[in-house]
Amino acid sequence: MRRERRVVMLDDFKPTWMVESLYHISPEKLKENGIDTILTDLDNTLIPWNNSIGTNKINEWIRFMKENGINVIVVSNNNPKRVGIAVEKLDIPFVAHALKPLNRGIKQTLKRFKLTPKQVVMVGDQLMTDIWAANNCHIKSIWVKPLVETDMFPTKINRFLESVVYKKLKKKYPNLNWKEDIY
Repeated sequence: MRRERRVVMLDDFKPTWMVESLYHISPEKLKENGIDTILTDLDNTLIPWNNSIGTNKINEWIRFMKENGINVIVVSNNNPKRVGIAVEKLDIPFVAHALKPLNRGIKQTLKRFKLTPKQVVMVGDQLMTDIWAANNCHIKSIWVKPLVETDMFPTKINRFLESVVYKKLKKKYPNLNWKEDIY
């Protein structure tokens, strides 16, 4: 049986929500939307890409989420060693080599932690990987601004493509704007 090919459409890159930063996401709003688990990208979403460890601010945010019944799991394209070092002090689980925008890493996470698509949200700073992967898995997504303005070379290419895609999304969905929290 041949596998049917699917054409990539503009809506494949449309985030459910756009929030200024991870720190603006409230557990109350997540719960209102039936979400109890955040799947988060690592680099430039949870910590700066050029920082191998988290900050006190991210530790406080994770603790706050946990205290409010929200689980946090890192889903990263990075190798296990890099991700392990980065999240060790944060005391949160992770899945590495996620291969976003493919759905492999997210599906692996859902299976490993016995989660359903309706109870999770993918948070990331890239339309071309994080948001597309979430849409490939039929889960909600939150696009956040990158923590730092610099990027590794491959990400710079994605940022260029992302700017083109976002302009087209904005034209199709004029109300697609950065917010202070999910609505």
